Amino acid sequence: MKDTLNLRHLHYFWVITREGSIARASEVLDLAPQTLSGQLASLEQAVGGRLFRRQGRGLVPTELGQMVAGYAREIFALTDELTEQLKSEPTARPLALAAGVSASIHKLIAFHLLQPALELDRQVSLDCRTGRTEALLFNLKKQELDVVLTDRIPGVEAHDEFTFHPLGGSTISLFAAPGLAERLQPGFPASLDGESLLANSTDSPYFDELMKWMTLAGVRMNLLAQVDDSALIKVFGRQGLGVFTAPTIIADEVCRQYQVVHIGALEAVTEQLYAVTRSRSISHDGVRAICEAAPGFMTPANTSEKTSN
Repeated sequence: MKDTLNLRHLHYFWVITREGSIARASEVLDLAPQTLSGQLASLEQAVGGRLFRRQGRGLVPTELGQMVAGYAREIFALTDELTEQLKSEPTARPLALAAGVSASIHKLIAFHLLQPALELDRQVSLDCRTGRTEALLFNLKKQELDVVLTDRIPGVEAHDEFTFHPLGGSTISLFAAPGLAERLQPGFPASLDGESLLANSTDSPYFDELMKWMTLAGVRMNLLAQVDDSALIKVFGRQGLGVFTAPTIIADEVCRQYQVVHIGALEAVTEQLYAVTRSRSISHDGVRAICEAAPGFMTPANTSEKTSN
């Protein structure tokens, strides 16, 4: 069999299958029966077998023909769907948005960042993938993604290939299960000394700031676990295994969704977020909506934080 099939021949075969004879198919296609027979013979040579057998005055697919017809049915159904989409106005078509979200970004924040793209005046088809920033940037480079949301900027060489759009930031807060939090709140931050810490990622930018804050506060915590998934780390925290961090702007949502208690916010520790694109100018409406709305969400005015130096 040839490496590629002639789709025109496949379409002729599909019409013959649908009409039941070369004579009727030739009328539909406005082709001479001899021409259509020749095109069918070319397709049979390409697939390596007979596609029809005679039954009375008509044709019925062979076993091979039935298999080929199944694929042809799907192919030309998609073709018809594409044709209809192309007939519609561009703004009436769903806008495809492929977004990568760093696994270390808290899922509640990721939702708030993506939400403006889903609220455009046109329908949006969102494909959201999570993973490590480096892997997502590789997919962005291959044009498999339109944007990457991340909490870190990789090496200098990345600036030659991508544009980093600042989305804003938030102070970091500490949370724990109710029993643990109630015990730690009265003497905070000294009460943290010797307690277990659940970290999202020890190589994230905010973690260095957190370690510096602890040093200045005279606090030493035990790193119990590193969980590079923002939702899973909250489950660990809810079970009382230790103290975990999350951006202060989602403190109320974190407490409500995971049944934990807000211990305190650290003004000296912040998390900055970025949208990464391949080009400096943003032409994708969904990506533009994300970048324009983010600063309004990532502001102190949206917090209900109890700050602590």
